[in-house]
Amino acid sequence: MRKILKLGVLTSGGDAPGMNPCIRSVVRTAIYNGLQVVGIRRGYQGLIEDDMYDMNTRSVSNILDLGGTILKTARCLPFRTDEGMETAYQNLKKREIDAIVVIGGDGTFTGALRFSQKYPDIAVLGVPGTIDNDLYGSTYTLGFDTATNTVIEAIDKIRDTADAHDRLFFIEVMGRDSGAIALRAGISCGAEAILLPEKETAIENLIENLKGGQYNKKSSSIVIVAEGDKHGGAYDIAKIVQKEVKFYDVKVTILGHLQRGGSPSAFDRILGSRLGYAAVNALIAGETQKMVGLEANHIKITSLEEALTQHEFKLEEDLMQMAEILSI
Repeated sequence: MRKILKLGVLTSGGDAPGMNPCIRSVVRTAIYNGLQVVGIRRGYQGLIEDDMYDMNTRSVSNILDLGGTILKTARCLPFRTDEGMETAYQNLKKREIDAIVVIGGDGTFTGALRFSQKYPDIAVLGVPGTIDNDLYGSTYTLGFDTATNTVIEAIDKIRDTADAHDRLFFIEVMGRDSGAIALRAGISCGAEAILLPEKETAIENLIENLKGGQYNKKSSSIVIVAEGDKHGGAYDIAKIVQKEVKFYDVKVTILGHLQRGGSPSAFDRILGSRLGYAAVNALIAGETQKMVGLEANHIKITSLEEALTQHEFKLEEDLMQMAEILSI
C-alpha cells in the first residue's frame, strides 16, 4: 500500500455550490491524519502553471456558506496534451505531492483518469461536483440541490407576474444532457409542461396541452425547458408555440448562470463535507483512480472508468409520469 504524505486538492470545470465545504473537509481531514495539503488554483491550469500554495486549517475558515470555489476553476485545453500532462506531473513531483483530490464533473474525471493512467505514482480520487447531477455512481452530485432550489425560487417569482398578466412563460434551465434540474423544479413549481433531453415531447402535444389549460381557465402557464431539449432552446420553442397559442402573451426567461451561484444548501454543505472526508480516507487506504459518491445515504466508491463509461443514470420514470398527471 502506498503511503500518502502530501496531497493536493483542486476544483475543475463548471463551479458548483458545495465545492467549498468539500475543500474544507479535504483539508481538515488530511491535516487530522498528519498529511500536508496543497491547494491548486484554477484546476488543471494551476497544475501546469505551478499555481499552488500550502494550506492549513485556517485556510478554509468561514467558507461553508460561500458559493463558487475558493480555489477558482478553469477549463484547461493544454492538460489534454501529453506535454501539458508532463509539465503538471513534474510540478507535482517538485512539490513532493503524492495524491490529488479532484472535484468536478465528467470532463474533470476524464482528465484525472488519463493523467493517473499515465503517471500511476500519483494517486487520484474524484469527488462529483456538477449541478447537472449526471454522474454514474452517486445519486446526488455537489451543487444539484442548491441549483434546483435556486431555480424553484426564480420560477415562483415568475409565476407571480405570469398570473398578473395572463402570460405563458418558457423558462430555460441548465441541463444540456440531463433534465434533472428541469424535472424536479417543474414538479415543485407546478409547471404545465417540462421539456427534457431524455424524453422527446412533440410540439403538437405541447400546444394541445396549453390549449387545454385555456379550456380549464388557467390564468397563466409555465413551461420548463432543459437547454438540451431536442427541439432547441426556449426561444426556438416559444416562437413555434406562439403561432398557435394566441390567447397568452408569450415570454421567455433564460436563467443561465444564475443557477450556479449562491450559498450552498444544507444538503450540499453536508454532502460536500461527507465526500471530502471519504475521499481523503480512501486515499489513505490506498485507493486511486476512484470516485466517492453517495447512494442510499451511504458512501460508495466507484472506479473513475466506470463512472465515465456507464450510462445507466436515468431520470426517475415515476417522476416523469407524475409530472404529466399533476400538470392537468
